[in-house]
Amino acid sequence: MKPLLNVAADESAAVKAGALEATGEVLAIRGGRPLTGRVEVKGAKNLVTKAMVAALLGETTSTLRDVPDISDVQVVRSLLEVHGVRVWDGDEEGTIHFDPSGAVAAHFEAIDAHAGASRIPILFCGPLLHLLGEALIPDLGGCRIGDRPINFHMDALRAFGAVVDKSYEGIRITAPNGLHGANIELPYPSVGATEQVLLTAVKAKGTTELRNAAIEPEIMDLIAVLQKMGAIISYEPNRVILIEGVDTLRGYDHRAIFDRNEAASWACAALATDGDIFVGGARQQEMLTFLNVFRKAGGWFDVREDGIQFRRGGALKSVVVETDVHPGFMTDWQQPLIVALTQAEGQSTVHETVYENRLGFTAALNQMGADIVVHARGIDAPGRRVPRRELEQAAVINGPTPLHGADVVVPDLRGGYSYVIAALAAEGESIVRNVGIIRRGYEKFFAKLEMLGADFDVIG
Repeated sequence: MKPLLNVAADESAAVKAGALEATGEVLAIRGGRPLTGRVEVKGAKNLVTKAMVAALLGETTSTLRDVPDISDVQVVRSLLEVHGVRVWDGDEEGTIHFDPSGAVAAHFEAIDAHAGASRIPILFCGPLLHLLGEALIPDLGGCRIGDRPINFHMDALRAFGAVVDKSYEGIRITAPNGLHGANIELPYPSVGATEQVLLTAVKAKGTTELRNAAIEPEIMDLIAVLQKMGAIISYEPNRVILIEGVDTLRGYDHRAIFDRNEAASWACAALATDGDIFVGGARQQEMLTFLNVFRKAGGWFDVREDGIQFRRGGALKSVVVETDVHPGFMTDWQQPLIVALTQAEGQSTVHETVYENRLGFTAALNQMGADIVVHARGIDAPGRRVPRRELEQAAVINGPTPLHGADVVVPDLRGGYSYVIAALAAEGESIVRNVGIIRRGYEKFFAKLEMLGADFDVIG
């Protein structure tokens, strides 16, 4: 195996510190070929893992369909099993059943061992408090893309009447007087905090009003899951969600919403490699904002009953993008899009307003020949629609610039996917390390690359 070369300083330091999830998997990618063909997307990672946690709330068996075979799902499955939930696969591919009747408390060590780098354990708090009266949360991991504080979660749980105690092992949460409805206003429409409130409020005594809630399609799908279980939840104007607590919930049978992040990733791959990719299972409504930007950048798409076809519509054009919470342009979409924008005529700007460290991946793209300048404090620009935030950054991409092979280390899930696509668009051979992280959110990733005609070898 070759030594690590051409790794951005921040990534190199993270690897040495053990901050990145070291998988030992390495790809040798020979670029210059368009990706063409069809791939299928299953249920959204950001819904499936949360619906799995929701199964803890039911008094009968739950069934979840279109579950992707990704490592995040395996993490949650293991955590449920550690807590005594019986989990088994259904006859239909992608179907999982959950029986929570034997749920028990678990030790910190067991939770920590199965959680790995996942941040999912924090969402077990509400269901476990209702079920067992306590929840244990180890140190949380996840992609290193910026400050993702858990104080939103802890403040919400305290509002419900929970007591939060910190220890050397992590966090112990109890509810000595039970959980009651609360009036909660989030300082930012955090997806995770909104999920926390939903999973806790549905069985809390009384009514909960959540203001400034996240309203992503995956949140709406989680609400649909909880409503099937017997919850009473209404979505009001201006990001307000009302939840009337109930005494008992039953299991659910639900087919997960498709993964719009994966669909957008393959669309950007078609754009970057001048390919032609049909994404089976993708739907237009949940991707309206992405499709508009895709078209402005020179992409062409055709919406069909069973999916969406993506390719270039001519020369790629520069665009200005501002990431934002739904219904804005998702932060998960900007990383693969930036790879495509390196091949666009003119100067593109991506304002990242959600996470402060999500543009660090561009250093490796510059080593591959891109011309990207990151402004650590963001930049002012005429016509801005998203309010500026103190943590925001901006990337200015000048193109088109030919990309060439390099030796890079995957920093996070979406950045890792972007490195692979950049390598496939580049001339020559690239070595991409730590690719196991990509399996957190992309099912059968290597098989899909092969189906699209990618030229690569797994060498470690």
